[in-house]
Amino acid sequence: MGAGVSGWRLARAVSAAGQLGVVSGTGLDLVLARQLQQGDPGGEIRSAMARFPVPGVAQRILDRYFVPGGKAVRDAYRAKPMPAAVPAPALAQLTVVASFVFVLLAREGHQGPVGINLLEKIQAQTLPALYGAMLAGVSFVLMGAGVPRGVPGALDAFADGRAAELRLDVVGARPTDAFATRFDPAGLYDAAPPALDRPTFLAIVASATLAASLLRKSNGRVDGFVVEGPTAGGHNAPPRGAPPLSPSGEPVYGPRDVVDPEEMRALGVPFWLAGSFGRAGALGAALAVGAAGIQVGTAFAYCDESDMDPVLRRRVLASSRAGAASVRTDPLASPTGFPIKVVGVAGTLSDEAVYAARRRVCDLGYLRHAYRRDDGGVGWRCPAEPVEDFVAKGGAVAETRGRKCLCNALMATIGQAQVRDDGDVEPPLVTSGDAVAEVARFLAPGADSYDAARVLALLLA
Repeated sequence: MGAGVSGWRLARAVSAAGQLGVVSGTGLDLVLARQLQQGDPGGEIRSAMARFPVPGVAQRILDRYFVPGGKAVRDAYRAKPMPAAVPAPALAQLTVVASFVFVLLAREGHQGPVGINLLEKIQAQTLPALYGAMLAGVSFVLMGAGVPRGVPGALDAFADGRAAELRLDVVGARPTDAFATRFDPAGLYDAAPPALDRPTFLAIVASATLAASLLRKSNGRVDGFVVEGPTAGGHNAPPRGAPPLSPSGEPVYGPRDVVDPEEMRALGVPFWLAGSFGRAGALGAALAVGAAGIQVGTAFAYCDESDMDPVLRRRVLASSRAGAASVRTDPLASPTGFPIKVVGVAGTLSDEAVYAARRRVCDLGYLRHAYRRDDGGVGWRCPAEPVEDFVAKGGAVAETRGRKCLCNALMATIGQAQVRDDGDVEPPLVTSGDAVAEVARFLAPGADSYDAARVLALLLA
C-alpha cells in the first residue's frame, strides 16, 4: 500500500467490518509530521496524541510541526531528522508517537483486530515503529521486503518492557563487525516501561523455502505467513534463478515462483495468499487449498477510505473502466533492488519525461543503504540520490540508472508532495498489483467511486 495509502480510516473501516484492517507503517513519522503541518483539519491526530502516555513527548512534536489552519500550498514542509543507525532522540520519539497515533485511531469504534505492515528494508526505524504500535494495542505485525528474523524477538522484548536490538544490514561489513540498531523504551518513561501484549507476527514471503527458514532461524515465534505471488502490488520478490527480462524489460516469472500450498500446509502454521485475490470466489479458492484466508491490497487502495490522492484514484478508476489501466513490474525503479509494480499514470514518475525532468534529491532517506566506511563506521547512500553523491560514497554509476525516489514520490501520492525552493513540486508514483486493470468492477453503475464495504461484500459473497 505504499506510504500512507492504507491509513487509519481504511484500516478502521475494514476492521470494523470484521476483517483485519492493516495500517501501512512505512514512513509514518513523516506522514504524521506533514498532516500536522496541513493543520489536522478534523483534529483526530491531535486527539490521539493527547492520549499518548508521555504527554511531554507529544507536546514537543506538536510544538515543532503543528501549523494552525495548515501551511500555505506553496510553502515547503518542515524537515525532520533523517533515519540513522542510532536515530536522533527526536526522530525515535516522533516514530513511536506516529505509530501509536495511527494504530489507536484505526482501533477506535469497534472491537476488531488492527495490524501494521512494515518493510524489513527500512531497518533504522523499525524498532520505535513497532513499539509505538504495540503501545496502541496493535494485534498483528506483518513484515516483508526482506528476511525479518530478528523481529519476533524484538516483539517479545517490548512485551516485557525490555530494550530490543536488530542487526543492521551494512554493505561491505566484515565478519568481525557488529552493526545493529537498538531501542530502549525506558528512555520514554520516568518509571519502568509497562508490559504490553505481544502481537501476532506474520512474515510476508514468496517461497515455502524462505518460510521454513524463518521458522527455524528466527529469534522468536513466527505465527504465520502471507504468501505473495508476483502479481501482488508494491515490491515483489525477484524471480528465482536468473531468467532473462521480457521484451518490455520486466522480470519473467516462471513455475519456480509459484508457491505450492501443500508445502505451506506442511509447515504447520497458518498462511494467507496474496496477489490478485481481490475478486469474487478467490477467498473460497484459497480456503480450499488450506489457506487461512487472503490478503487484498489493490482493491482497497482505490476505495473512498484510502488516503491516496482522490484525483489519482479517480484517474486510475476511469482508466480501469475504459480498459486502459496498465501496470509494469519495474526491475530498476526501487532503490531497494526489488522489482516494484508501477501503474502508468500521466504526470507521475511512470512518465519518462517527468522522471527525466525531476532534479535528483535525497532528503527523506528511508530507502538509503547502509555501507561500511573506510574508518569502520556506517555511511548511507541511495542509488536514487544525485549520481555524483552516490559515486562519491563508493557506489557505481550503473546502480543509479532508472532509480526513482520512492520516498518523495509516495508522499506525493497521498497528497503530501514537497515543494522545492525553485517552486517545483515532487511528482507522485502510483504502485498497485496487476489487479488494477479490474478495479472498476467495484463501481456501481454510474458511480465514479466505491467504498471498502463494497469491496468486502464482493470478496465475502
